Amino acid sequence: MNDRNDPMHSDPLDRDERWPEERFRQLRKQADPAVDEVVAAYLSEHPEGKGPLELVRAVIEELGRAKREARAPSGEPPASRIFDALDFASDLPDWGDDKELLAKGQAVFADYGLYQSAALFCKCLPMAYVEVSSAKVLAGVSRLATHSLTRRVAETGQMLVDVMGLKATDSLQPGRPGHTTAIGLRILHSFVRALVDERFGDSWDTERFGPPVNQELLLATIFDFSVVTWEALESMGVVLTDEQRAAHLYTWSVFGHLMGVEACQDGPLTLDDVVPVSQRLGRLYESSPEGRMLMARLLEEMEEFMHLGWRKLPRSLVHWVFRDAEYGADRVPELLGVPPAAWWFTALFKAARAAHRRPWLGRRADSVVRWLVRRAGRDMVIALIDRHSGGQAAFRIPAELARAWRIKQSKTAVKTREIRRGVRHNIRHKAVRRKGLRA
Repeated sequence: MNDRNDPMHSDPLDRDERWPEERFRQLRKQADPAVDEVVAAYLSEHPEGKGPLELVRAVIEELGRAKREARAPSGEPPASRIFDALDFASDLPDWGDDKELLAKGQAVFADYGLYQSAALFCKCLPMAYVEVSSAKVLAGVSRLATHSLTRRVAETGQMLVDVMGLKATDSLQPGRPGHTTAIGLRILHSFVRALVDERFGDSWDTERFGPPVNQELLLATIFDFSVVTWEALESMGVVLTDEQRAAHLYTWSVFGHLMGVEACQDGPLTLDDVVPVSQRLGRLYESSPEGRMLMARLLEEMEEFMHLGWRKLPRSLVHWVFRDAEYGADRVPELLGVPPAAWWFTALFKAARAAHRRPWLGRRADSVVRWLVRRAGRDMVIALIDRHSGGQAAFRIPAELARAWRIKQSKTAVKTREIRRGVRHNIRHKAVRRKGLRA
């Protein structure tokens, strides 16, 4: 007998009834009425001159303080009336307090964190950029609220660490980093909707896109951090068991419940939901100027931190992880204008594809790719630390992960890497100039 809340199984008939096309149309029209009402009241109480933009900046600062408090508690609750209004200390749902499953789900990141770091940059974020309304919001609001498109990437990476970074079952409990991040994101998304309405309301195509950060896109986000990640890991040579996938999806479902994702309110997503939801979400993929700009900036950020000779590794990995993607996702690099892979990586492509004729060659190519992925993942985490370790939304990883990944976070280490990066930049700049002169 199957239990609806059993993360491993659900009734196939149930699955078909649960994900009809009509449900996705409704999800696209739906925002988060409960929190939107609280935020609307909060906005109306503030004096003139303090509109959504100013308050978004204030809330980002407040959330930064709340998350720092969650990582190093002083015993003081967040000082925001919005947190109070949303019952900031709310417990996990009855179905979401399975400590064993949460620990197994978090272990997927603890065990394969560098692979998942590479997956975040090379697949999860591009999947967000290829959905037009998400790209418009990310590009417009990030520029308005923080004057930094790349800081949003650091905040996403910090969310991943806060929710999944430790083999500890309490990160999603009230007052802990994962819980604080979930509630904070729910609040921030509501402010983003208010800001888009104020700044872009006349030009926002509600009929086509629905409200910004709607429930369909929130469901897609949960899939990006779970299902899309598994697919990326598999392309990197890491194949998770069904038990690991179910536990990982369960953990993200608990996070989704706290973040106000409608599809996670009554129970966790299951492995039986993966195919029908992925098929429906595949229709969202589309090119846009904002998506292409975000992808270009992401590659620029990643490639700046690569060692000499490896600058084109990030773009090459993007092509690698999407090469056999299903439901139309194989078109994502083209839709986002990702430049061609490095010539030497193209040779690895061919070797891996020739595996059925020469298995020994394919195995060697795959092992090289796995080594490159781990190296790229480590460099990408270092990039976030070096670029965003200061300020109100500082990016930090737990000491035990830093030791396991051989990453130093001290001011001296950051400064040393900055000097080395400057040397690499000068060498590359001179090489480009010489090429230009020869041409």
